[in-house]
Amino acid sequence: MHVYFWSFWWLIFPVGFFIFGAFDRWLHYQQSRDTLNLIKSYHSQGKDPPPELLRRVQDEPDVDDGYRPRRWRRRYYRYSGFGRFWMWRGAIVTGAVAAGFWVASAEGLIPGTEGVFRFVAIILSCVAAGNLAMALLSSVFREK
Repeated sequence: MHVYFWSFWWLIFPVGFFIFGAFDRWLHYQQSRDTLNLIKSYHSQGKDPPPELLRRVQDEPDVDDGYRPRRWRRRYYRYSGFGRFWMWRGAIVTGAVAAGFWVASAEGLIPGTEGVFRFVAIILSCVAAGNLAMALLSSVFREK
């Protein structure tokens, strides 16, 4: 058992993501089921359900019908991962993780992982270079 854990320790992450994803989907199912039950109760009483409740059932989260001011749209794009800050942040974080894998492959503190860590470091270096290119392009060609 001890050997299997040290050989397959990395499986903790995908299994954990799978479990949390399944839990998130179950919570979403519970929420939509409760919303539909609430709409049914409104219907059985002969009342019209509120439009917010009906909007929650639809799969389109926020339809931009031009009602919201432009500053709200800019704020959404700035803070939701589309802005220059987030592109630079992604380039720096992936570069730091790639550097960590390069150091781990060079040091070889865990026996037998040098080649694997070097392979991951090469892939992450390519991703970091792509993120850096996108961050540079987003800084040079600003949005209007």
